[in-house]
Amino acid sequence: MNELLDFHAWETLFRTTVAFIVLLILARFMGKKQISQLSFFHYVTGITIGSIAAEIAAQQETAFVDGVIAMIWWALLTLLMSYIALKSKKARVILDDQPTIIMYEGRLVEEAMRKSRLHLSDLNMMLREQGIFSIKEVQYAIFETNGNLSVLKKADQEPATKKDVHAPAPEPKYLPSEIIADGKIVKKNLTELHLTEEWVYDQLKKQGIGKVDQVFYAEIQTDGSLHVHEKSDNHK
Repeated sequence: MNELLDFHAWETLFRTTVAFIVLLILARFMGKKQISQLSFFHYVTGITIGSIAAEIAAQQETAFVDGVIAMIWWALLTLLMSYIALKSKKARVILDDQPTIIMYEGRLVEEAMRKSRLHLSDLNMMLREQGIFSIKEVQYAIFETNGNLSVLKKADQEPATKKDVHAPAPEPKYLPSEIIADGKIVKKNLTELHLTEEWVYDQLKKQGIGKVDQVFYAEIQTDGSLHVHEKSDNHK
């Protein structure tokens, strides 16, 4: 029994070592683009190759040579697809998709957000990760193929040095937060900010908007004003 256990232990060590070395070589061979997982295609490919390596190392039932061949062949297929994508724009779109403009000239593109299945809360989170706490600061926002958000701020929102600024900077009254999302008031945020629905209706009325369901997105600014994006249908 002990001899059997020792045999399996040494076999596991051998399989793990070889799988590790092959995986390291393949990762180096496939290049930085695969390692950085620039697209969904590369992300899935990386996971699959790692899973095959794990099968080789841990599953005694998996034929060792077959596993190594499968891992190498998967890497070669990945390189082949990457080469085809490099030569063909259509193939590149099929494999990697293409960037989507989420905000254009300071306005949210609702259709693009729906196609990307990107919720307003997700967009706000991605903006905050870049140090942008108000959607009002954004001129263009592009949802990249790797799931990241690229942002171009409005010219007047670009950071200035202390040398450039000669005016006092008052403390913000509010943290920019969504007040209306897809035609519905976000009551939780209103409560946290100690605001009422009557205040919201009053702010909308000042901007010539009669109903909440006409608004796609509204956000309170640091000075207490309301920044509003009307639904696309209202601009037709």
